[in-house]
Amino acid sequence: MMKPVGRFGDMTLSEDSIRPASSLRRSWRSAALVLALAVAVPVSASPASAEKLTIWSGWPDLAPFYKRVGDQLKSKYPDLEISVEAIALREHEKRLALSLPSGAAGDVIEMEVEAARYLEAGVIPEPPAAIVDFVKANYDMTRVKTAMYDGKIFGVPLFQGQGALFYNTELLAKAGLEGPPKTMADYTVYAQKLAQRDASGALQVSGWSLRLSGGGSGIAEKYWTILYNHGGTLLEEKGGKWRAAYASEAGRTALKQYLDNVVVYRTVTPEMKADAEAFELGQTAMFIRESWVIGDVAKKAPNLKYATAPLPKGTLMVPVDLYVPNKGPKSQIAWDFVQKASEPENLLWLLENTAWVPNRKGLDYSAVLKKIPQLGAFVNVPADHVFFTVPAISPASEILTRLAARLEKAFTDKSLAGNDVAIDAFLKSAAEESDKILAREDLLAKP
Repeated sequence: MMKPVGRFGDMTLSEDSIRPASSLRRSWRSAALVLALAVAVPVSASPASAEKLTIWSGWPDLAPFYKRVGDQLKSKYPDLEISVEAIALREHEKRLALSLPSGAAGDVIEMEVEAARYLEAGVIPEPPAAIVDFVKANYDMTRVKTAMYDGKIFGVPLFQGQGALFYNTELLAKAGLEGPPKTMADYTVYAQKLAQRDASGALQVSGWSLRLSGGGSGIAEKYWTILYNHGGTLLEEKGGKWRAAYASEAGRTALKQYLDNVVVYRTVTPEMKADAEAFELGQTAMFIRESWVIGDVAKKAPNLKYATAPLPKGTLMVPVDLYVPNKGPKSQIAWDFVQKASEPENLLWLLENTAWVPNRKGLDYSAVLKKIPQLGAFVNVPADHVFFTVPAISPASEILTRLAARLEKAFTDKSLAGNDVAIDAFLKSAAEESDKILAREDLLAKP
């Protein structure tokens, strides 16, 4: 299985891609009007006997899954040709931005939380009533929020990215540690005991591979996860609007944890290999990541001894939803494809072969867990474990991306280490920028 390129939140945005959503809405609405006038074929039209269906994905490791679904659909449409165009996530997001306003997107497309801007702009048509009923019957509505706008359902949830702790069981045993850390304070204690240095004191194995660099909003999303497990949140909703909430005691504690590990105790450095690569090479003892790592380890480090554990309180959950962006004679086939992809048998195949966790409720994971016990931290979480997600609002990506740029510098800033006043000032300035973006879009909640 290929490692997914990109992230849930790692997109590098250009100045054009983070321009005010209000200007984007104007252009998209104009394009949507042209599209609406140009399309006159109802969704219920009889499908052609021979069709080509194009599937656009931002996760290359999902290509075999979509091909499998397409092959199954041929029992209903014998002459159906399926073209799966699964490319790097950043490139996928760019092609959506270019194609959706003009109605030139694929027949079935994946989108995450960025769908909010397109739904708000009116360039995604509503699905047939039968699809809405299907979603309501088979999905927890907390998993459907990113596929909704103005109280209406537009897409079908497929899978979700959610974080858990990966830890090297051999390195923990060597350090005299039994089981994973239980609290966020334990994480730093473990990191200090797990860090390995050479005779000169140079760090050879990081105790905890924190997300310290890399383009896009992924840095902010990882900080948000740690922030949440310290009892805070990045954005809070009040009366349907939002405001930044991370200039708080929890926000300070979360940032101090980064600074303690990077600057004070040096259990990790930005120069070291990081993330899944470091874990697979035995160069970090633990890190927080999504479930795709399980498939990546199976391919690249099959002899690695490791386990997973849920985070102390909760984790950021980013759903990936399927949409049919165009009406017309092929839309019926496209929705049939989406429903076929959402059948329990296919979703369990998806979990076993890609490690991405399906969104549909009521699935029996027992057979897959016998083969891949590390998936347990993702599908069998405690009853009080909370899944939270990025708000489905158009400026969300901009807010996260701008905060990420600030955090990347802060994580290595020695002047912030041990200086609560300086940390509070940093967070206050960043939160003010976030609130200005929300205010610009008329989304800022009153204090």
